[in-house]
Amino acid sequence: MTHPVHTPVLAADGGLIRFALADLLDGRTTTMHIELTDAAAAEPWLTRLAGAEASLIALGQGQADLAARPELGRLALLLWLRRWWPASASLGIPSLDPALLDLETAVATVDVEDLAEGLLDDFEASPAELFDPAIAGGALLAAAAPVAGEVRGLCTRLAAWFDDQDDVVRAEAAARLEMAAPGQRAYALAAGTDPVAPGEGVLASGRASVDWARVPPGILDAAEDTVTWRIVAAAAATRLEVVVAGAFADAAITAFATHEGEPFAEVPLSLGAGRFTGTADLDETAARLAARVQSGQITLVVGVADEGVAGTTAEDRAEVVALVRARPPEARTLAERAAAASADEEF
Repeated sequence: MTHPVHTPVLAADGGLIRFALADLLDGRTTTMHIELTDAAAAEPWLTRLAGAEASLIALGQGQADLAARPELGRLALLLWLRRWWPASASLGIPSLDPALLDLETAVATVDVEDLAEGLLDDFEASPAELFDPAIAGGALLAAAAPVAGEVRGLCTRLAAWFDDQDDVVRAEAAARLEMAAPGQRAYALAAGTDPVAPGEGVLASGRASVDWARVPPGILDAAEDTVTWRIVAAAAATRLEVVVAGAFADAAITAFATHEGEPFAEVPLSLGAGRFTGTADLDETAARLAARVQSGQITLVVGVADEGVAGTTAEDRAEVVALVRARPPEARTLAERAAAASADEEF
C-alpha cells in the first residue's frame, strides 16, 4: 500500500477520495480515486458529483476513478500540507504558517460543502474549528501582511458563510479582521554534541534522520541526518545524549535508542536554541549493552517508537522533497506565497 505521504486523501462520509501527490503539487488535478466503505452514506454526495448513471456503477463496484473536482483536490492538498510539508532550511523549503493554512483549509472546506453537501459529514475539522485557532492570539494578523489582500478575500468568504450558518460571532470576527505586520518563524539548523568532559569516554555515537511519520507536523527540519547521538561513560553513570537540529516550534518529543528493534533507553527532548536536546542516564542493563555492541548496531528513533506506525523511508522523503522543490510558483497556496515573500524580504 502506498504510504499516506504520497497520497493526499479526503475522508468523506462513506468513502475515501485519493489523489496523486505529483498531480496536486504540479497544479494538475486530473483524476481522483474513490473507495466506498458505506454505499448508503456515500450515495447522495456521489450522485451530486458524478451523476446518477456513473454513481450507480461506482456504488456497485465499490470504487471508481472519476474526473477530479478542483475543490476536492485543493482541500486534499491543504490537508496534506498541514501534515507532510517538508520545511527545511538546508533544503531551501520554508516553513508554512499554520494560521494561514488553517484559514485556507477552512475556506476550502466551505467550498467542498457547497459542491456536495454531506460529503464531509463528521469530517476531522469544521470551518469553525479551523478558523478559531487561525485567529487565536493574533496569529493570523501576524502572518497575513505579505498576502493581505488575499487574506481579506478569504475572510470575506468565511464571514458570509458563517452568517448563513447563523454563527454571528464568527461572522463578525471574520469581517473585522485587519492586517498587521508579518511574524517570522526563525530557527537555526545546527547539530552536534558538546565535547566530553575529562575522564569521560564515548562508547557509541552516530547520526540519524527524523521519520516524518513519527513526529508532529511543523516541528522539525525535514532534511536527512539532523540527529546526532552518543553514549558517554562517566564515573557517576553512563548516559545517552541526543541533539535534533532545526526546530520550528515546541512539542513533547522523546528519542529512543534501540538494539535489534528493542528500545533500551529513552530521552525526553527539550526545545533549545534552534534545536531539541536531551540527556538520560542508562540503567545497568542498558549500560552493559552499550559497552558491548558497536555503534552501527544501535538505532536512534525520534518520536513515536511504536512498530505499528507506518514510517517513511529515506526514499519516501527524497521523492516528496523533489516534488515540492519542483512545484511551479503559480500552483502555490496562500501560505506558500506568504512564506516565499517573507523569505525574499529577509534577503
